Amino acid sequence: MAGFVCHILLFFLFTRETAYGTSFGNSLSDPLLDPDFIDSPPMVQPKFTSRSQSVRAVIGDTITLPCEVENLGRNILLWRRGSAVVTAANLIITRDTRFKLLEGYSLQIKNVRPQDAGDYNCQIGDHDNRDLVHTVEILVPPSVRSNPETGHVTVRKGGTATLECKASGNPVPSISWTRKDSIHGSPHLSEGPTLTLENVNRQDSGTYRCYADNGIREPVFVDMQLIVLSPPEITVEKSWVHAGEGYEAQLVCTVHGDANPEVMWYQDSFLLHPNDRRTMDTRGEKHYLTVRNVRASDFGNYSCVAENSLGRAKKYIEVSGRPGPAQFHSPMYSRYREMYNLTWSIESFPLIEEIRLLYRKLMMNETFQHPGRWHDIILNPPSTRSESFRHIMTYTIKGLDPNSVYETIVQAKNRYGWNEVSDIFQFYTLSTDMPNEDVEQTLGSTAYGNNFRALNHCPRLQTDGMPGAILLSLAAAVWRLVRK
Repeated sequence: MAGFVCHILLFFLFTRETAYGTSFGNSLSDPLLDPDFIDSPPMVQPKFTSRSQSVRAVIGDTITLPCEVENLGRNILLWRRGSAVVTAANLIITRDTRFKLLEGYSLQIKNVRPQDAGDYNCQIGDHDNRDLVHTVEILVPPSVRSNPETGHVTVRKGGTATLECKASGNPVPSISWTRKDSIHGSPHLSEGPTLTLENVNRQDSGTYRCYADNGIREPVFVDMQLIVLSPPEITVEKSWVHAGEGYEAQLVCTVHGDANPEVMWYQDSFLLHPNDRRTMDTRGEKHYLTVRNVRASDFGNYSCVAENSLGRAKKYIEVSGRPGPAQFHSPMYSRYREMYNLTWSIESFPLIEEIRLLYRKLMMNETFQHPGRWHDIILNPPSTRSESFRHIMTYTIKGLDPNSVYETIVQAKNRYGWNEVSDIFQFYTLSTDMPNEDVEQTLGSTAYGNNFRALNHCPRLQTDGMPGAILLSLAAAVWRLVRK
């Protein structure tokens, strides 16, 4: 290689000397004194016909840097990058096989890399050393990684969680954060390489996604998992479980929390263990206590207790033979002006002994509502025992005021006592009777199981800001359309 460069330099010096009509050994120092020079035509200077360019290329692309020259003569054309010579005349000096000369002296670079960025000089090797300069910028698609590289961040409840990701590329990528597993989609949370969450709780646990985008190809992302260590939290499906002797009762509690919480069941203050009638199962976060062939001694207060290294939690569940609370299934408006047929259901394994029904009128207009006094009715259910533990019952309330709003509650009693008072149920009488049909004051009891479907169960009518009479008239009109 050194010998080759020396040959190139000697050739360069030789062409410069001969361009002025002189040679080694010529004693004439001034070409104007040479008779041959006076008779020679003036030399035409070489010039570039290409223009300097700024070239932007994505990593992996192929680029071509043009270099076209007129009247090059015996001058040598060089490609330089900084002080390094890339090509000389038609020769490739660099050992990088990605470089190639095209169409004379245009320089092609294949599979460009980030280190190929910079200035490339196409130079005429005459006494002026004129240059044509191309500037190359290599665009790099974004890349991103999590910090720490495991992608997991663990923090205690109430602490501060810091999630970080690092991105690279050219141009410098912008970074944004979203919550991947949010129930509301993927909401935008923050901009920048760091996401800080203060006073975290269990609901903050989940997957967070860091996006990097610089407009070159598609955005990229990395997921980070946030784990919030917290004391156990317990929810129960039912705080009151209706049971009957000889039947099966199941208690369910859901335990949230990390650090492997241990779950225990108690009856009153006694720790329970599995036996031939009692089983304890776990399915995910749900924990089940099942008691088969229930006895009177199984009634009472139970507690679901969860404990881990961070704390302890407890929820209570009552198992009782008393009737379950009444569930109403009547439509919210009556078909008549002065009476209403109320329908409800009650769970009870033993025979229902007594039912108490209370109702009252609501005085209301656009600005206020005022309840009247309760009317208390004691009902005796049929003495026959039903085949199932759930019963439908009906009662027709008479002597009501037309175009009015009423509310009612129901209680039931069996041999274990009275149940909890039902939720308040509202109903409405009409200003005009529907077509006459026989209506009897009855109290029936019908057992049903899984095939039961609620009868015309409707949500409460909202009366805020609208007179009750208008609402009742609208209800009556709807009813007429349904009947047709």
